[in-house]
Amino acid sequence: MQYSEIKNLIVAMFGQEVIFKEDTISPQPSMTIANDKLLEVCQFLHVQPKLYFDFLTCITAIDNGEEVGTMEVIYHLNSIPYEHSIILKVEVKRNKQGEPLPQVYSLTPIWKTADWHEREAYDLVGIDFIGHPDLRRILLPADWEGHPLRKDYQEQELYHGIKVKY
Repeated sequence: MQYSEIKNLIVAMFGQEVIFKEDTISPQPSMTIANDKLLEVCQFLHVQPKLYFDFLTCITAIDNGEEVGTMEVIYHLNSIPYEHSIILKVEVKRNKQGEPLPQVYSLTPIWKTADWHEREAYDLVGIDFIGHPDLRRILLPADWEGHPLRKDYQEQELYHGIKVKY
Protein backbone atom coordinates (compact mmCIF):
# COMPACT_ATOMS: atom_id res chain seq x y z
CA MET A 1 0.00 0.00 0.00
CA GLN A 2 1.32 3.43 -0.92
CA TYR A 3 1.65 6.42 1.42
CA SER A 4 -1.28 8.23 -0.23
CA GLU A 5 -3.60 5.25 0.32
CA ILE A 6 -2.61 5.01 3.99
CA LYS A 7 -3.13 8.75 4.40
CA ASN A 8 -6.58 8.52 2.78
CA LEU A 9 -7.64 5.80 5.23
CA ILE A 10 -6.47 7.92 8.17
CA VAL A 11 -8.31 10.99 6.84
CA ALA A 12 -11.47 8.92 6.21
CA MET A 13 -11.40 7.72 9.82
CA PHE A 14 -10.27 10.87 11.68
CA GLY A 15 -10.74 13.81 9.30
CA GLN A 16 -8.17 16.02 7.60
CA GLU A 17 -7.58 18.06 10.79
CA VAL A 18 -5.70 15.15 12.43
CA ILE A 19 -2.79 15.84 10.01
CA PHE A 20 -0.91 19.09 10.69
CA LYS A 21 1.63 18.85 7.91
CA GLU A 22 3.14 16.42 5.47
CA ASP A 23 6.52 15.79 3.97
CA THR A 24 5.94 14.01 0.69
CA ILE A 25 9.19 15.17 -0.93
CA SER A 26 11.66 13.07 1.08
CA PRO A 27 12.33 9.44 0.10
CA GLN A 28 10.29 8.35 3.11
CA PRO A 29 7.14 10.48 3.25
CA SER A 30 5.82 11.39 6.68
CA MET A 31 2.89 13.10 8.32
CA THR A 32 2.78 15.15 11.49
CA ILE A 33 -0.37 14.32 13.41
CA ALA A 34 -2.13 15.93 16.35
CA ASN A 35 -0.56 14.90 19.66
CA ASP A 36 -3.95 14.27 21.27
CA LYS A 37 -4.88 11.84 18.46
CA LEU A 38 -1.63 9.82 18.44
CA LEU A 39 -2.92 6.88 20.46
CA GLU A 40 -6.16 6.62 18.47
CA VAL A 41 -4.44 6.88 15.08
CA CYS A 42 -1.82 4.28 16.02
CA GLN A 43 -4.47 1.90 17.37
CA PHE A 44 -6.33 2.27 14.06
CA LEU A 45 -3.13 1.61 12.07
CA HIS A 46 -2.51 -1.51 14.15
CA VAL A 47 -5.98 -3.09 13.99
CA GLN A 48 -7.25 -1.92 10.58
CA PRO A 49 -7.21 -5.11 8.45
CA LYS A 50 -5.99 -3.35 5.29
CA LEU A 51 -3.06 -1.80 7.15
CA TYR A 52 -2.02 -4.03 10.06
CA PHE A 53 1.05 -2.13 11.22
CA ASP A 54 2.33 -4.86 13.49
CA PHE A 55 5.84 -3.53 14.11
CA LEU A 56 7.03 -0.29 15.67
CA THR A 57 10.60 -0.18 14.37
CA CYS A 58 11.93 2.96 16.00
CA ILE A 59 11.05 6.04 18.01
CA THR A 60 13.29 9.09 17.73
CA ALA A 61 13.02 12.35 19.68
CA ILE A 62 14.48 15.61 18.39
CA ASP A 63 14.94 18.95 20.12
CA ASN A 64 14.46 21.65 17.47
CA GLY A 65 15.98 24.28 19.75
CA GLU A 66 14.78 27.38 21.56
CA GLU A 67 14.40 29.42 18.36
CA VAL A 68 11.87 26.99 16.87
CA GLY A 69 10.35 26.21 20.26
CA THR A 70 9.32 22.63 19.49
CA MET A 71 10.39 19.03 19.96
CA GLU A 72 9.43 16.15 17.71
CA VAL A 73 8.81 12.49 18.34
CA ILE A 74 9.14 10.38 15.18
CA TYR A 75 7.63 6.91 14.82
CA HIS A 76 8.64 4.38 12.15
CA LEU A 77 5.86 1.82 11.66
CA ASN A 78 5.92 -1.29 9.50
CA SER A 79 3.52 -3.98 8.40
CA ILE A 80 5.54 -7.14 8.02
CA PRO A 81 2.86 -9.19 6.21
CA TYR A 82 1.85 -6.36 3.84
CA GLU A 83 5.38 -4.96 3.44
CA HIS A 84 4.46 -1.30 3.81
CA SER A 85 5.67 1.37 6.18
CA ILE A 86 4.88 4.87 7.34
CA ILE A 87 6.51 7.57 9.41
CA LEU A 88 4.39 9.52 11.88
CA LYS A 89 5.56 12.61 13.72
CA VAL A 90 4.20 14.48 16.71
CA GLU A 91 5.31 18.02 17.54
CA VAL A 92 5.15 19.33 21.09
CA LYS A 93 5.96 22.69 22.62
CA ARG A 94 9.52 22.80 23.89
CA ASN A 95 9.69 23.66 27.58
CA LYS A 96 12.71 25.31 29.16
CA GLN A 97 15.00 23.51 31.60
CA GLY A 98 13.31 23.28 34.99
CA GLU A 99 9.76 23.40 33.58
CA PRO A 100 7.60 20.27 33.27
CA LEU A 101 8.67 18.01 30.39
CA PRO A 102 6.69 18.00 27.12
CA GLN A 103 4.15 15.18 27.08
CA VAL A 104 3.21 12.59 24.45
CA TYR A 105 1.01 9.52 24.93
CA SER A 106 2.83 6.23 25.33
CA LEU A 107 2.34 3.63 22.60
CA THR A 108 3.22 0.71 24.89
CA PRO A 109 -0.44 -0.44 25.02
CA ILE A 110 -0.23 -1.06 21.25
CA TRP A 111 3.39 -2.09 20.64
CA LYS A 112 5.53 -3.47 23.47
CA THR A 113 8.65 -2.35 21.57
CA ALA A 114 7.70 1.23 22.46
CA ASP A 115 8.79 0.55 26.04
CA TRP A 116 12.55 0.89 25.62
CA HIS A 117 12.36 3.43 22.77
CA GLU A 118 10.24 5.77 24.91
CA ARG A 119 12.55 5.33 27.88
CA GLU A 120 15.49 6.32 25.68
CA ALA A 121 13.65 9.41 24.38
CA TYR A 122 12.78 10.32 27.97
CA ASP A 123 16.34 9.78 29.18
CA LEU A 124 18.18 11.66 26.45
CA VAL A 125 15.73 14.32 25.21
CA GLY A 126 13.28 14.74 28.08
CA ILE A 127 9.91 13.68 26.67
CA ASP A 128 7.34 12.52 29.23
CA PHE A 129 5.32 9.59 27.86
CA ILE A 130 1.88 9.60 29.48
CA GLY A 131 0.79 6.12 30.52
CA HIS A 132 4.19 4.49 30.15
CA PRO A 133 4.36 1.55 32.59
CA ASP A 134 7.93 2.18 33.78
CA LEU A 135 9.25 5.55 32.61
CA ARG A 136 12.73 5.82 34.08
CA ARG A 137 16.21 6.34 32.72
CA ILE A 138 17.61 3.54 30.58
CA LEU A 139 21.09 4.74 29.54
CA LEU A 140 22.09 7.18 32.27
CA PRO A 141 22.12 6.70 36.05
CA ALA A 142 18.81 7.37 37.81
CA ASP A 143 20.19 10.49 39.54
CA TRP A 144 21.72 12.07 36.40
CA GLU A 145 20.83 15.75 35.96
CA GLY A 146 19.20 16.88 32.73
CA HIS A 147 18.73 15.34 29.30
CA PRO A 148 21.95 15.33 27.21
CA LEU A 149 20.43 15.59 23.71
CA ARG A 150 18.56 18.80 24.48
CA LYS A 151 20.05 21.84 22.79
CA ASP A 152 20.22 23.73 26.11
CA TYR A 153 21.83 20.87 28.07
CA GLN A 154 24.54 21.96 30.49
CA GLU A 155 26.96 19.23 31.51
CA GLN A 156 27.45 18.83 35.21
CA GLU A 157 31.03 19.28 36.38
CA LEU A 158 31.10 16.28 38.71
CA TYR A 159 29.06 13.14 39.15
CA HIS A 160 29.58 11.46 42.54
CA GLY A 161 33.04 12.98 42.75
CA ILE A 162 34.03 11.92 39.23
CA LYS A 163 34.94 14.71 36.81
CA VAL A 164 32.60 14.40 33.81
CA LYS A 165 33.18 17.75 32.09
CA TYR A 166 36.51 18.49 30.49
